[in-house]
Amino acid sequence: MPTAIVTGASRGIGAACAVALAEAGWDVGLTYAADRASCEDTAARVAKAGRRAAVRRAEAREPATVAAAMGELEEELGLPDALVVNAGTTRDGLALRMSAEDWRAPIAVNLDGTFATIRAVAPGMAQRGRGSIVALTSVVGVHGNAGQVNYAASKAGIIGLVRSLADELGPSGVRVNAVAPGFIRTRLTDVLPEPQQRELRDRTALGRLGEPEDIAGPVAFLCSERSAFVTGTVVMVDGGLNL
Repeated sequence: MPTAIVTGASRGIGAACAVALAEAGWDVGLTYAADRASCEDTAARVAKAGRRAAVRRAEAREPATVAAAMGELEEELGLPDALVVNAGTTRDGLALRMSAEDWRAPIAVNLDGTFATIRAVAPGMAQRGRGSIVALTSVVGVHGNAGQVNYAASKAGIIGLVRSLADELGPSGVRVNAVAPGFIRTRLTDVLPEPQQRELRDRTALGRLGEPEDIAGPVAFLCSERSAFVTGTVVMVDGGLNL
């Protein structure tokens, strides 16, 4: 049976991706940075779908913990056929008032962490001559967004990373793609006041915010052999967002 690793799998998009893969027949390795209990809940949902699950801590800002987690998951579940890099963070604020620490945090977690995770897994995939890597970027990385200059820069960097790695790893049979969610109902959007949520819905052609499961479907597709000729692309999953 195929094996996947999903980072940032405690809740939201990461948890939804892990469950969708399990329901499609994948064993799933899960990582978390701080909330082990929620990640164990995700693992229980994977097990309920009849697949094996394993949980490890991986702090995206600490490449050593990332590499250790990837190695331990590989030992427990076998060589991964797919990697979903989802772990991320935000530090919103206007650029001219942003501290150096707030600028750096999303870059370190979202961009540096994505690179560290892929670097830990990709060599094994390349050696075997197969594998699929899916990184979560954002519509903000494509269009930008006031008050999120740091987050936008980190997510735009992921797009450049994905397209470059697709060229580098393609000859080895490894595919690298990105999924760019629009505004999705997670803890990050739940805290927004209702007028702001209504504005986001009004700017979306489908008239609603997305659900984590709306992202999990395209991610599972890109992990599977059904997308065997897809690499170096960014799949926009934004409900027809008009920015």
